[in-house]
Amino acid sequence: MAGLELLSDQGYRVDGRRAGELRKIQARMGVFAQADGSAYIEQGNTKALAVVYGPHEIRGSRARALPDRALVNCQYSSATFSTGERKRRPHGDRKSCEMGLQLRQTFEAAVLTQLHPRSQIDIYVQVLQADGGTYAACVNAATLAVLDAGIPMRDFVCACSAGFVDGTALADLSHVEEAAGGPQLALALLPSSGQIALLEMDARLHEDHLEQVLEAAAQAARDVHTLLDRVVRQHVQEASVLLGD
Repeated sequence: MAGLELLSDQGYRVDGRRAGELRKIQARMGVFAQADGSAYIEQGNTKALAVVYGPHEIRGSRARALPDRALVNCQYSSATFSTGERKRRPHGDRKSCEMGLQLRQTFEAAVLTQLHPRSQIDIYVQVLQADGGTYAACVNAATLAVLDAGIPMRDFVCACSAGFVDGTALADLSHVEEAAGGPQLALALLPSSGQIALLEMDARLHEDHLEQVLEAAAQAARDVHTLLDRVVRQHVQEASVLLGD
C-alpha cells in the first residue's frame, strides 16, 4: 500500500468520503420465512446475512442450560467467494471462531436473556462479500434479525469501525483502509444508553488520540442506529399492511 494517499489535503478519502462519513447502507428484514428472524445488510461493498432461531429448548446436553437466563449461541462463517482469496474452510477456522465469540459477547450484553431461562437463542451470520468492517456488518445484520424474531433487547446494538490516519480519525473503514495498517478499532454500542457492548483494538494507539478515534466510531454507530431504526419502522409498516391492520 506504499504511496497510497488515504486522506487528501482537502480531507477526502480514497472512495471520496469525508473522515466521519459512513459508506452507503442498505438493509432488509424477514428475508427467510423459515427462520424466526432474518436480515440482510450491505455496508458499502461488505454484504452480510443473519438468521436467528429461538428462544427454543437447549439442543444437546441439558447440562448446558442456564437456570437464570438463555444461552446465546453465535456462529460466523464467510462464503468461499467473499474475498479475492478462495477459502478452503468457510467456517470452523480460528478467525471464524473468534468472530463467533465476539458476536456472542456482543449480544449477551444486548439481549434480555433473563426473560428466557433454560432456553437457547441461535444467531448465524454469514459474510457474502468482505470489503472492510466485517464485524460491524455482522453485528448490524444480527441486530435486525434478532428484532425480526421478536426477541426483547435492551436496545439496538450498532457497530462501526474506526482508524487513525495523518492525525485524523476515520469512521467505517473500507478494505483498502484496513489493509494499509495503522491503528484500528471496532465498537459495538447500545446507542440510547451509550453502553459499550464490545470494543476491540488491533494495533497500538497513543492515549492522546484514543478518545478522538473512539468518538468517531461512537458517532458512526449512532448514525448506523438512525438508519437501522428506519429499516425496522419500514418493515413493521409493511407487515401491518400485509396483515390488513
